[in-house]
Amino acid sequence: MSDFRQPPDLPVPDAWTMHNDTERCVRAVRSKDARFDGWFFTAVLTTRIYCRPSCPVVPPKAANMTFYPSAAACQQAGFRACKRCRPDTSPGSPEWNARADSVARAMRLIQDGVVDREGVPGLAARLGYSARQVERQLLAELGAGPLALARSQRAQTARVLIETTELPMAEVAFAAGFSSIRTFNDTVREVFALAPGELRSRAARGGRTPGTSGAISLRLPYRAPLTPGNLFGHLAATAVPGVEEWRDGAYRRTLTLPHGHGIVALTPQSGHIDCRLSLTDPRDLTQAISRCRRLLDLDADPVAVDEQLRSDPLLAPLVDEGPGRRVPRTVDPAEFAVRAVLGQQVSTAAARTHAARLVRAHGIPVEDPEGGLTHLFPTSEALAGLDPEALALPRSRRTTLTTLVAALADGSLRLEEGADWTDVRTELAALPGFGPWTVEVVAMRALGDPDAFLPTDLGIRRAAEQLGLPATPAALTARADRWRPWRAYAVQYLWTVDDHPINHLPA
Repeated sequence: MSDFRQPPDLPVPDAWTMHNDTERCVRAVRSKDARFDGWFFTAVLTTRIYCRPSCPVVPPKAANMTFYPSAAACQQAGFRACKRCRPDTSPGSPEWNARADSVARAMRLIQDGVVDREGVPGLAARLGYSARQVERQLLAELGAGPLALARSQRAQTARVLIETTELPMAEVAFAAGFSSIRTFNDTVREVFALAPGELRSRAARGGRTPGTSGAISLRLPYRAPLTPGNLFGHLAATAVPGVEEWRDGAYRRTLTLPHGHGIVALTPQSGHIDCRLSLTDPRDLTQAISRCRRLLDLDADPVAVDEQLRSDPLLAPLVDEGPGRRVPRTVDPAEFAVRAVLGQQVSTAAARTHAARLVRAHGIPVEDPEGGLTHLFPTSEALAGLDPEALALPRSRRTTLTTLVAALADGSLRLEEGADWTDVRTELAALPGFGPWTVEVVAMRALGDPDAFLPTDLGIRRAAEQLGLPATPAALTARADRWRPWRAYAVQYLWTVDDHPINHLPA
């Protein structure tokens, strides 16, 4: 298993190193190692087709293989997606969720649809660079610029809509973000070597049928292993009534999206997550999928994480008991920050009650054909005008909440996929009532920093005592240095020491 890994002090190879290490890539392809799906792509010079490393076909000769860091780079070089392994649907590279540099921030923003909505200038402005600098950085590492990366994403969105809905092709084209039917047709043919109509016919022959009641049904792949207990258990235990629920083995929630809203149902299955989306505007499909993947941390590399954490004898038994734990994240960083404040120094049940009151008073009502979900979580703008005296919170907590929503509403604090983790920590710490626990839990779940750590958390300190560790924040922080850069995942394992509902799938 360690044959394709860096030494322990560098548990995750960066994308640049990986696709340039021909020997390691060839070995991964020959062993059909699914752990490397999304890390790199194999382009076959003789067939002009590109594949994921785990493609089930007989591997080509090494001399006929070349490797690229992204599907977009393969497409730019004139290769078409393999019809067997569908490389365009492989899990995303874990690089973009594990790094804090400008390229990783750019990729998170592109995945959230910023280029489609705001163009390359908008992406560059959010990163604090010029458009030329962003183009140059992405080309150097990924072999494709922001427009090509966004185009590749539009092609995949189009494929999902073609195969899982009955929308007319013209509607599919514009929903996927294409500016014209001709561009849509040309791109689909170029990327998949099939016309849009042929893709739909092929999907029907393969047994894939459109979702019921206008819903879009698809599978969200992930890298194994995955232990769903803490992931879905946490989401279900902290679900805000009206916005989230656990029903019939699925986590359901409402989504606020750029062009409208949606309802998603996520069901853990072996090898994938079943995802059923109902959207008021199909243009939001890309963003909805991206946010669901972020919520469930599906692009993580659990093998690399668990190898690092197993190096500590105290954590090894916890990892072995339930490997592949993910960090439950969020579909909306601003929403999570508000909920983190509501949850300060109160029980999970009390935090849900406070949040439900805000939802009923300030959330936008929605219709749920299945019943159970009633509102979108209120936006920062909607909460900016709330009367602090109406909040059943201590006065200091009211000040913390109103200061936070004011900063979010006026844009002085930006919590988004491409945020700079260090800068946001500094900005949060300057707000009244934001101590180390609140700052770090926002960094962990809202920003997705895999190295966020909670040494003052009572659950972590109780776990440390039971494991025979000194339970002071200073001692925990010192011990946690060996868990870097995956301290947020260590938190998930430490929380399992307590038999809490967040660690188990609900009945």
